[in-house]
Amino acid sequence: MKFEGSHILSVNQFDRESIERVFDVANQMAPYAKRQKRTTVLDGAILGNLFFEPSTRTRVSFGTAFNLLGGEVRETTGMSNSALAKGESLYDTARVLSGYSDIITMRHPDSGSVAEFAQGSRVPVINGGDGANEHPTQALLDLYTIQKELLYHGGNIDGLHIAMIGDLKYGRTVHSLSKLLCLFKNIRFTLISPKELAMPDAILSAIENAGHRYTISETLEGNFDADICYQTRVQEERFGSQEEANLYRGKFRLNQQIYTKHFQSKTVIMHPLPRDSRTEANELDNDLNMNPNLAIFRQTDNGVLVRMALFALTLGVENIVNKFDKEVHWYSGH
Repeated sequence: MKFEGSHILSVNQFDRESIERVFDVANQMAPYAKRQKRTTVLDGAILGNLFFEPSTRTRVSFGTAFNLLGGEVRETTGMSNSALAKGESLYDTARVLSGYSDIITMRHPDSGSVAEFAQGSRVPVINGGDGANEHPTQALLDLYTIQKELLYHGGNIDGLHIAMIGDLKYGRTVHSLSKLLCLFKNIRFTLISPKELAMPDAILSAIENAGHRYTISETLEGNFDADICYQTRVQEERFGSQEEANLYRGKFRLNQQIYTKHFQSKTVIMHPLPRDSRTEANELDNDLNMNPNLAIFRQTDNGVLVRMALFALTLGVENIVNKFDKEVHWYSGH
């Protein structure tokens, strides 16, 4: 995969070698993310951070990643705050805003919208999520987290058993992650969801065609020898009504008692966040917060590393980041 100057729109662009390249660069970003040193390699560069759908982690982590490389960030949030609300096309918006930016990250509620925007952009565009379609950078940070967690336990991604739980129909994170996992060897998927929210057939076909195995269940029953438990949120914004979404909220809650009953003592717990902590949902109970296998906040930290790597690779500075190192005078460490 050619990174420099390229759009990053889909996990389908990646092969195993390019994933490993991203992860190698992400590892090199750790000292900057930990504030042990800083770099000004992107001094003078501008990120256009365009988020036309609500976001906290993705939007802020993209901005943080760019700042940590020495660049500046300009943000547009919400459809109503942009010219799109006046009827401007994605193409025209792209032509204009790419003249103000050196790279653009974008989230939009419609599937395929970021790719359409990229056709009009004069600078690289990174997909921050396009409707129920894809979320490639989330998938990369999830896979990076899986690799790090498994290495800690003496394992690796090849031979992984992952249990995906919850809204597998609208959860774009599990779609993208499943596609990336298909690039590895001997992956076993346990897919747990109401039948109405089951994994799409296209993803199941991709798993089968890659030679992997999956089992489907509508209940969280039995003992799972999964290495990873990946819980998802009911994507209420994808449903026709709040009442429809409420039918499935809280169906697969996970607390310490349920975790102990159904999973191994070393099973890593992941979630793309936000976790729905409302009483009627309570997807991941607070009693898991002290469980050392709860990796959800390590995931968010890893998101900064992966997005720093993608910026560096896309702008072609991955090999010179340390040439612009500076001391950190104010930071005493956590």
